Amino acid sequence: MNNQNVQHVKITTADPSAIGLFGLAMVTFVASSQKLGLTEGLAFILPWAIFLGGFAQLFASIQDAKHNNTFGSTAFGAFGLFWLGVGASWLIQLGVFGEQLAADADSRQLGIAFTGYLIFSLFMTIGAMETHKVLFAIFVLIDFLFIGLSLSSFGIMHEATHMLAAVSEMLIALLSFYGSAAAVLNGHFGREFLPVGKPFGVFKK
Repeated sequence: MNNQNVQHVKITTADPSAIGLFGLAMVTFVASSQKLGLTEGLAFILPWAIFLGGFAQLFASIQDAKHNNTFGSTAFGAFGLFWLGVGASWLIQLGVFGEQLAADADSRQLGIAFTGYLIFSLFMTIGAMETHKVLFAIFVLIDFLFIGLSLSSFGIMHEATHMLAAVSEMLIALLSFYGSAAAVLNGHFGREFLPVGKPFGVFKK
């Protein structure tokens, strides 16, 4: 009988949450500026939606999958695809794919999509309780963002719910910048340079 030596190769990858949170921070920062009336139009939001909101978070999702991190991979993947979907919707609205498609757009369908993401965000908020408090706060704000987006898309108290979405999105951006900085600097210095808060410890054994 031949003895076979089996070697296991472990591939170590960096924590992708820093680039994922930075992507989220940038796209929400730019998009909220338009909702708050600080800027106008969608043209210069689109590149950030595609590359930072979409591709950066999808990259983080793939890297988190290598860490066997189902929560992080799902969160970054779902929100990366969300921003690609939103970007494509804006292209339709702007008539890039033709006047017929733009004329056929029904904002209530976006409201349905936002409601679906609200459902997703709510159960991910429960999961975020066992990550750290900064990420949990980001998810709570995402919940309010999707409440605002859903209601405003259906024309329910449009001005108030639009403002709810705008303020929530700006706060998401600011907290995500902080979370990204913490992920980079805490790992870089090998200590808690920027505190993010311990998990709540409610659900895990």
